Amino acid sequence: MRRTRILTAVLALATGLLAGTPPALAANSPEAAVPAVAADTYTWKNARVDGGGFVPGIVFNRSEKNLAYARTDIGGAYRWVQSSKTWTPLLDSVGWNEWGHTGVVSLASDSVDPNKVYAAVGTYTNSWDPTDGAVLRSADRGASWQKADLPFKLGGNMPGRGMGERLAIDPHKNSVLYLGAPSGKGLWRSTDSGASWSQVTGFPNVGNYVQDATDTSGYASDNQGIVWVTFDESTGTSGSATQTIYVGVADKDNAVYRSTDGGASWSRLAGQPTGYLAHKGVLDATNGYLYLAYSDKGGPYDGGKGQLWRYATRTGTWTNISPVAEADTYYGFSGLSVDRQHPGTVMATAYSSWWPDTQIFRSTDSGGSWTKAWDYTSYPNRSNRYTMDVSSVPWLTFGANPSPPEQTPKLGWMTEGLEIDPFDSARMMYGTGATVYGTENLTNWDTGTQFTVKPMVQGLEETAVNDLASPPSGAPLLSALGDIGGFRHTDLTKVPSMMYTSPNLTTTTSLDYAEANPNTVVRVGNLDSGPHIGFSTDNGANWFAGSDPSGVTGGGTVAAASDGSRFVWSPAGTGVQYTTGFGTSWSASSGIPSGAVVESDRVDPKTFYGFKSGKFYVSSDGGANFTASSAGNLPSGDSVRFKALPGTKGDVWLAGGASDGAYGLWHSTDGGANFTKLSNVEQADTIGFGKAATGAAYQTLYTSAKIGGVRGIFRSTDKGATWTRINDDAHQWGWTGAAITGDPRIYGRVYVTTNGRGIVYGDSSDAGGGGGGGTDPTPPPTGACSVTYKITNQWSGGFQADVSLTNTGSTAWTGWTLGWTFPDGQKITQLWNADYTQSGATVTAKNVNWNANVAAGSSVGFGFTGSWTGANAKPAAFTSGGETCAVS
Repeated sequence: MRRTRILTAVLALATGLLAGTPPALAANSPEAAVPAVAADTYTWKNARVDGGGFVPGIVFNRSEKNLAYARTDIGGAYRWVQSSKTWTPLLDSVGWNEWGHTGVVSLASDSVDPNKVYAAVGTYTNSWDPTDGAVLRSADRGASWQKADLPFKLGGNMPGRGMGERLAIDPHKNSVLYLGAPSGKGLWRSTDSGASWSQVTGFPNVGNYVQDATDTSGYASDNQGIVWVTFDESTGTSGSATQTIYVGVADKDNAVYRSTDGGASWSRLAGQPTGYLAHKGVLDATNGYLYLAYSDKGGPYDGGKGQLWRYATRTGTWTNISPVAEADTYYGFSGLSVDRQHPGTVMATAYSSWWPDTQIFRSTDSGGSWTKAWDYTSYPNRSNRYTMDVSSVPWLTFGANPSPPEQTPKLGWMTEGLEIDPFDSARMMYGTGATVYGTENLTNWDTGTQFTVKPMVQGLEETAVNDLASPPSGAPLLSALGDIGGFRHTDLTKVPSMMYTSPNLTTTTSLDYAEANPNTVVRVGNLDSGPHIGFSTDNGANWFAGSDPSGVTGGGTVAAASDGSRFVWSPAGTGVQYTTGFGTSWSASSGIPSGAVVESDRVDPKTFYGFKSGKFYVSSDGGANFTASSAGNLPSGDSVRFKALPGTKGDVWLAGGASDGAYGLWHSTDGGANFTKLSNVEQADTIGFGKAATGAAYQTLYTSAKIGGVRGIFRSTDKGATWTRINDDAHQWGWTGAAITGDPRIYGRVYVTTNGRGIVYGDSSDAGGGGGGGTDPTPPPTGACSVTYKITNQWSGGFQADVSLTNTGSTAWTGWTLGWTFPDGQKITQLWNADYTQSGATVTAKNVNWNANVAAGSSVGFGFTGSWTGANAKPAAFTSGGETCAVS
């Protein structure tokens, strides 16, 4: 069962894909300051997992075919791309300081102007999230955003996140929006297309339902507040505010309110059911019915009883249309959707039915009668109206072999977001705790033939990544993931066939391999019952479970000796342990505190290291005994990650700290006896190593850090003397502080952890290496150049493009310009990673300080969004520094 994702790394933070250029936030932040470092052009992609996280909401635009969006609880928002049947990420530009804005509590797509889309963002309403929520607005389908900050927090990963949608646009006057707030903050309204917001002071009920009033963290004890807003489009005309509005409130006795005067006054809807929470309120204006899906809990994973009701808006009549008797439910209802082509067709889900499976209900007579996606023939045997094809994401079977009535793959769980395509009655999509499923022959349901359910999730990557390893041989990437364990990637462009099994850890917290024997791999993690550690002797292809020392409650961190002969484990629940062989028995390590982070020396199989609360520890006898180093001035807290360099004994790099104390990057060449802090790194949270640059004597360093005043992903090819920022403002992915590693076989390749956007990897345009510090730009270069101009996305009246400028000459540039003329009068609306001017159809782009330096043979890139009418042809010619560039 998919649970709330509150990672240790996120708690520590709270206390202290694509090729090309995704969208950028328009609002400036401290992260946009100019660093005194060089820059390199990187191509960023996801190591494919396809899904892996909870998708609580799917939103179709009601006026444009094939325009759909998905929201995730911690991994941002996505837009559907019909031509490829994939999703494209929209919030990769969210930066480190506002990592909470990767949680999306609600989405709204404007049916009056389909170019407009809105996202209400914020991950936690308690102290874990350092920033308040915001409403992001886009006029180009999420290619770029503007932000309106709110005076309260929003909870994309809070209890109740599957209810909704909390954000709604008036279908007749699209400058008016409503937002339901949690935490007793009430109902909010914007009258200027989301630019500013104010509370609707006349709304009478802020909600009162909490999941667990005894939770002192504020997570489960938060008031879930206003949970959905629905307009009755039959009560308005174009350009005038819709008069009748329904609002759902997290209050079991007073769940639904209505305004009949455009939001001026509100009253509790008379005669409504009580004792339940209304998860969804969906209106069929054609027939005059408001459908409501009720549960006794807020969800998305709890709920023991439920009902479905229909309210006749013209007569005020309430009808219980539940497909099963309340006494027979062991779940709540949600996932409510109306077929807009055939409004009498309604669907709902048993969202909290984990065992034996979720259930989906369908009615073609406005709830008068129902059929189920599956029925019992004779228990425990089932008859399914559907078939499932997960060949594109085979791990969705979870390697299970259940007994009836369970089946694998499951139809789903946590199925709160289900939508029938408003233009195509045969297409439906629904989110689960692990993927987006869909069908394109749904109407087979009504003819007695089976419809086919498949993953519709490619491009949507929503894993929380805890650790990564890139061994020198075997698979290029091993991952430790939240909720679905992790994968062995032999091909980054393909979905692995299965997550790690034997044991099937729900969350893997740490993994390691033997440096001199990469076939030996160890992983540890969390599991409700059973062993918390697994071993592999074939590079992670197959696994067997180890045994737990007494008292283990969670994974913690683990380290493998360089030759694979022994292991040191620092699990949750007990102290540091060591073993020879594969963990058939464990002994307590002495001299090191419980909860320490542990790592191994990559050369000496007897040497292990640890860190806890400002102290570095060293063992030279295989983990039996540790001694505290005398090294001082290290971070006092426990938000620290460190690694030993492959190939050199005692070469250790340590990153971490907090803004109220020591924070940065330290280096030791004597096994931790002494550390030197790098003066040119202000903050650092991860450290990793990759293949050395051509001619370099030291491996390439990678870090998620703040250098030169800028937060980003950085690379050094000269042992940390100088740094190159390798990501850009459009590729930030919120929080990237769990782990990082280079690839020991491919120079420039780096693997980056995210907390909800999956495993991101980047490849450099600089094939040989180099990197050095930045300098102030000098006059534009002269010399040979080439340009690649690529339109990466296009829609009615708008488009997005990436431009790459390559120095094909023999000398480096210390500043550059690029000019072109649009053939069809296109206008740039926003441009990132460069400055620009436009006069008529003529555009001149110029470097910013941090990407001024372009070595011979290297490239620099930038992207932009623009508008077009009539045609959108590519520019025929480009000039740089007075030279005409080759166009590819």
